[in-house]
Amino acid sequence: MTNAVLRYSALIMNLKAVMLENIRIILVETSHTGNMGSTARAMKTMGLTNLYLVNPLVQPDSHAIALSAGASDVIGNAKIVNTLDEALAGCELVIGTSARSRTLSWPMVEPRECGERCVETASHSSVAIIFGRERVGLTNEELQKCHYHLYIPTNPEYGSLNLAMAVQLVSYEIRMAHLVAQKQLEEITSPEHEEVEYPPVEDMERFYQHLEQVLKESGFIRKAHPGQIMNKLRRLYTRARPETQELNILRGILTSMEKWNKK
Repeated sequence: MTNAVLRYSALIMNLKAVMLENIRIILVETSHTGNMGSTARAMKTMGLTNLYLVNPLVQPDSHAIALSAGASDVIGNAKIVNTLDEALAGCELVIGTSARSRTLSWPMVEPRECGERCVETASHSSVAIIFGRERVGLTNEELQKCHYHLYIPTNPEYGSLNLAMAVQLVSYEIRMAHLVAQKQLEEITSPEHEEVEYPPVEDMERFYQHLEQVLKESGFIRKAHPGQIMNKLRRLYTRARPETQELNILRGILTSMEKWNKK
């Protein structure tokens, strides 16, 4: 394995880890330890491990460990703080979940956009997603600390989501956005990656002129009745958008056909 490939692999692994480690799931004044465990499980299945508990009404216990179903490390490493400000320290992006309409309107995001924004920001800074109390959610004061409010568009006739369900849904969207970003990063930073070069419009025009000339000489296009053939071929190649190397191949084919015709 070459040094370039090793450096590339290390870069990808580091950025993967940083993206997810920079995302904090924050639970405010949770009153059931089972919700802590279920939240930890929802997080870990999607690669998130950074859990904050703000002034929990109960401390994590064996019930939380049991419901974490193998995510006890997330519970064990959870940071317990007294205030929301402590949990938000250093975050560049803060998103708060809200199921209720508020008197003061606020920028809103749905889960998919939330995931995309979180991953984009997490590539270089910390992100926080806040989930409120089981019964009453977040206060207006807490929501005003957020850049966006997260709204989950559930069934208007029955929109009941428990805490862990909401965390799972949001974590899934973060995971999907992360996978897309990871794929794009691998393509861009790969040692084998080459920038695609496309021909300028004047080169395409010369190709069309050359193509039309060969098609007329071969009799495919009748000079007296050319019809719409060239217009349709232009549309075809515009849709295909050949790269510079591909255009050179096409020009080479036309030149070869001309030489063959003369023989």
